[in-house]
Amino acid sequence: MLITVLDGYTLNPGDLSWAPLEALGDCAIFDRTPSERIIERARDARILLTNKVVVSAAAIEQSPGLEYIGLLATGYDVVDVEAADRRGICVTNVPTYGTDSVAQMVFAHILNLCHHVADHSDRVKQGAWSRSEDFCFWDHPLIELTGLTMGIVGLGRIGQTTGRLAAAFGMTVIASDVTPPRSCPDYVKLVDLDALFRQSDVISLHCPLTPGTHHLVNRERLQQMKPTAFLINTSRGPLVEAAALVEALNAGILAGAGLDVLETEPPDPDCPLFIAPNCHITPHIAWATKSARQRLLSAAVDNVKAFLSNSPQNVVNHPVCGI
Repeated sequence: MLITVLDGYTLNPGDLSWAPLEALGDCAIFDRTPSERIIERARDARILLTNKVVVSAAAIEQSPGLEYIGLLATGYDVVDVEAADRRGICVTNVPTYGTDSVAQMVFAHILNLCHHVADHSDRVKQGAWSRSEDFCFWDHPLIELTGLTMGIVGLGRIGQTTGRLAAAFGMTVIASDVTPPRSCPDYVKLVDLDALFRQSDVISLHCPLTPGTHHLVNRERLQQMKPTAFLINTSRGPLVEAAALVEALNAGILAGAGLDVLETEPPDPDCPLFIAPNCHITPHIAWATKSARQRLLSAAVDNVKAFLSNSPQNVVNHPVCGI
């Protein structure tokens, strides 16, 4: 039995161990797989693991022994699930590994926008504080979160955790979700999306990318926001229409943005968001704390074990696998 990992580097750049996976069978673990080599590397696998490498219908159809595709992530849009269905191939994901880490990154961006920590540190090193006539120095507005309104789009695990942190900071928490949880946390008030965009001082996106949420944040939505508001996206890049966000930031329609994801990753070197005012971008790392990656690797191995025991878990194509 061959277990093939198409792109293992981002999950494990060397600080974790593949040994639990290797104990399950012969493994071929590749750091990265270019598109032209996907079919070649997948062809002999019984079990195929991928993070962001696209497993197309062609790759599935040309892998005669393939029985299982495991995502080293939560999203599974990189796998042609319909093609897997036709072949009776089980597809699984890992749904919960990064909740705390992503919520933590949300507040890293929010606190940076409120206090401009990096900018003030740079100004200190440039001598601005040393030249100050006073005991303190700042050249950006400083914002307190207590009493502000946090709007959360998508009230799943990460959205709820983010809301709990916002409440701990003394924020009023409102949320919108097409399928709200059966039991809404008592610190959250559910509102419609229009009200959320109008009322929020900070908006944090936590919904999946679907045809209905593509460019959810567009020109119309941005114009609903307060000019003092911040937009945070640690979910999926295409939730935000990048060109509209650049226009809004340049025009002062909103005060700033904190982005961990972009429409194109890696971005073009001349991405207009790079020079948009008060737009702070991190390179898709909200998920990537060592703790979260260890949980992800352990859960992915557990998914493979469950499949090999004829009791698959975290299956995303239930009809095929009989779940």
